[in-house]
Amino acid sequence: MLYAIIATDVANSLDNRLAARPAHLARLEQLKSEGRLVLAGPHPAVDSNDPGTAGFSGSLIVAEFESLNAAQSWADADPYRAAGVYASVLVKPFKRVLP
Repeated sequence: MLYAIIATDVANSLDNRLAARPAHLARLEQLKSEGRLVLAGPHPAVDSNDPGTAGFSGSLIVAEFESLNAAQSWADADPYRAAGVYASVLVKPFKRVLP
């Protein structure tokens, strides 16, 4: 089943985000190579694809996992969590309708 991982950043997360980004992306690349990643990306803190020093306000990942517990465990192990980037992470079942 698909699950949405919806994360909200702490204030001023950009430096920690940049430091943990390679490890974070490596985990996403693994999901992608396994054919389980639907989409992933950050929420810019301002209305721009390149928010510069404004940074990001959170992230969204939609991927396939065996269960809600498996998705939650994967999200809990995200390097952004260990680096203190995320203030909160919500994991919810997701039903893809379109496209």
